[in-house]
Amino acid sequence: MIETLQGRLEQLAALGQTISYGDLAREFALPTPAIQSLTGMLEGLMERDAAAGRPFLAAMLEGRLGDGMPSLGFFEKAAELDANLTADPAKFVAQQRAALYNFYVK
Repeated sequence: MIETLQGRLEQLAALGQTISYGDLAREFALPTPAIQSLTGMLEGLMERDAAAGRPFLAAMLEGRLGDGMPSLGFFEKAAELDANLTADPAKFVAQQRAALYNFYVK
């Protein structure tokens, strides 16, 4: 399933589009409590991306706050992976999304 998730996020990155965690969970028919499993898969993708030197596909997600930003867990995982976080979370996400678009646009 993680490869399917990766493919969907790559598609979004190539289109320059984002998706909410809830919408992504619905696309994969995950029940609401299973959002934790989605989170685990996203963290696994972040680990893969970091190991391969790629931008984080999980940056294409939007949290519930309606500000277009990923959830706090995204930033915590990025810090754990020693990503080059800036002091401005919005700038970091914008950089990640731009790099993803450039990486996956075909």
